[in-house]
Amino acid sequence: MGREERGVKDGNKQLGDADYAALAAFRHAIRRFQAFSEARAIEIGLTPQQHQALLAIRGAAPGEATVGHVAERLILKPHSATGLVNRLEALGLVAREAAAGDRRRALLRLTPKAYELLGALSAIHREEIQRLRPLFAEIFDQLA
Repeated sequence: MGREERGVKDGNKQLGDADYAALAAFRHAIRRFQAFSEARAIEIGLTPQQHQALLAIRGAAPGEATVGHVAERLILKPHSATGLVNRLEALGLVAREAAAGDRRRALLRLTPKAYELLGALSAIHREEIQRLRPLFAEIFDQLA
């Protein structure tokens, strides 16, 4: 029996060697992008997690940028997200403001310094994503 025939059932479709190769390539491409992203953040003086938090805040819908939102988007426990936001605030990158409808709820906003850093990082990331797009498209086609 060949390796292709010893695939594992996934629903109605059996996984074969090509599927495993595509999944491995996908995981490798994700790790390469993650390593790229982490290195770019460190180069400008941010931790990768700080970069992710700034991006989560910037990408949040109006009125949704809270510590809870950061915790959800970064898959952190609330107390860890609070510590992260506290450090961003100490660095002058984030400010807390009471929500208009509920003064107990703190909304997060980026400072001009954070917008500048995040803008530079995001432009570099978009270029890298555009460079990687054909690779991901090929991998997704293989997995379809």
